[in-house]
Parts: sequence; C-alpha cells; structure tokens
Amino acid sequence: MSKRKLSRQQSFRIRRIQEERTARAQRREARADEALGAGELGPEQSGLVIAHYGTQVDIEDDTGHSQRCHLRANLDGLVTGDRVTWCPGDSTGVVVAREPRHSELRRPDPYGKLKAIAANIDQILVVIAPLPEPHANLIDRYLVAAEVVGIEPVLVLNKCDLLAEDADLRARLAELLAIYPTLGYRVLEVSSQSGSLAQLREALQERVSVFVGQSGVGKSSLVNALLPGVALRVGELSALRQKGTHTTTTAQLFHLPGGGSLIDSPGIREFGLWHMQREQVEYGFREFRPLLGHCRFRDCCHKHEPGCAILEAAASGAISPVRLNSYRHIVESLDQPA
Repeated sequence: MSKRKLSRQQSFRIRRIQEERTARAQRREARADEALGAGELGPEQSGLVIAHYGTQVDIEDDTGHSQRCHLRANLDGLVTGDRVTWCPGDSTGVVVAREPRHSELRRPDPYGKLKAIAANIDQILVVIAPLPEPHANLIDRYLVAAEVVGIEPVLVLNKCDLLAEDADLRARLAELLAIYPTLGYRVLEVSSQSGSLAQLREALQERVSVFVGQSGVGKSSLVNALLPGVALRVGELSALRQKGTHTTTTAQLFHLPGGGSLIDSPGIREFGLWHMQREQVEYGFREFRPLLGHCRFRDCCHKHEPGCAILEAAASGAISPVRLNSYRHIVESLDQPA
C-alpha cells in the first residue's frame, strides 16, 4: 500500500498534535512523580486494567475494588486486560509499571502501525448468527487471526432460535459449520433471547474471553444476558441492510458470576489481516500445517504449481475446497486495507 504524500499544512498539523501529546504526557509524568515523591500514594501493588479511557484507566485490585488512575508517560500502550503495578491514592492512583503479557490482540491503527487493543486473553469467541447470514471466508478470517496470535478460538452461533422458523437456512448453516468440528474447533449454539446459554457459560468459566464478529450478530445482547446488571446499549439490526451498528464506546472487562471474565471493545469487533504475510495465513489454517514445507517449490502459492502438497491434499479430500478458497481470498486481500 503506497503512502499518501502530506501537504505542508497537514504535516504542520500532525507535528503540532504530536507536540501537544508529548507536553501532556510530560505534565502527567511530573504530577505522578510529584505524588510518588511526596508520599501521597499508597504502597505498590498488583492490579488489573478493567477499562481504558484515553490517558486514564480503571485499575482493579485483588479484593475487587477499583480506582481511576493516571499513567506514567512511558505507559501509553496499556490496554484492558493488562496486569500492572500501581499505587492507590485518595481519589486517583498512578500506574507505575506493566507486567509481561501472555497474549495480546493487535490491529493496525490509521497509520498502519500495529497497536494492541486487549491483553492476556485466553480465548476468542467468534460470534455469528442466522442474520446477517455468515459465509466461510468471513469465519475463516477470524479463525486465522486467532490462530496467528496463538489464542484459542470458539465458534458461537447466536440467535439459534431463529433457525426453527427457516429449515432452508438451518440446512445452509449446518453445511457451512460442519467442517469446523473436524478441525478441532468447538461450535456452540446459543440464544440470548431464549436463554439457551448453558454451553456458553461453561465455556467462559475461569477464562478471559472476547467476543468478535459482525455488527448485528448479538454480541452486546449476549453480554447483557450473561451480566444483566451491565446493560450494554444494543444496536438494532437494520431491516433494510440486515447489518447492525457499533454500540460499544470503550474497552471494558466484566467478571462473570460463575468465574471468568469478558472483554468488550469496539476495536476488537473485526480483525484486519492485510498486514500479515502469506506464510502467517498459511499457518492460520490448521489443516495446512503438516504439509507446509513439503511443496516442490519453496515459494509455492498453492494455485496450480506441480508438486504442491496443499493441492494434492485438496484433490484427495484431506483439505476442504471451501477452506482452500478461503485461503486464496484472504491472501488476495492482504495488500488491501481491512
């Protein structure tokens, strides 16, 4: 993707914004150092970032109490789910360090630079629904993104109660989803409206999870059903376009009564894969992995090359033609913004 040349006025505006951000960060650092030096804050302790609001975060301590905190200037990269070292104060605390992450979700920012949007996640729940009707390439994009970052994905078919009204739609979805259990993926059928959430509650226990999926599939409705007191605003599904609207405004972590936690954030909703390399996408297809490196040509694109291990597996039925088509579509889209 070629870079667009900026005008002098645009360059000046960008420099000015960067200078203002640097100045604000320096002022925050000075206030934090002053408070720490004056002994106005409590002792250092471990905490969890449960919400992020620009230059401030909400930190939860080990007893479940939370406090709004400022960040040291070198900690601008904090995201919901981070474990941190912090000092509580009378009204506002200060985060002084971030603990190592065992996983993170990242996506490109407007400048193409990868930026973390959530941390220390154990599983990604890919939510789909009868409407808007999903397709294999969409599902596979989410699964590849989860595989590449090393976080376990789970497929969640929400609004399954709608399938009782449309036998043809149920048959199409059953055919679409049949391949995934054979590849080792869990597929859960749930409904936030009918209360069929037992499988989902069990899958969420003692784990930190995120919901991803198209707008309109019912992610916020699921959170509301799992946590009635949270009451996230739910976007109505457009009757004309059969597409939903984004409703979440900040990254938040919610604890579940039965154990486990959920992180909900607008930045987590969709994954763009255009920043990945073809080799990463190959790795993201589980059934490809035993065959990688066995093609006759090292730079094999798995299209029509002789001696291609992937094509031979597809011809023998070991690899689904639908999955192979998904791989090709994703690779073709890598140079395009998500």
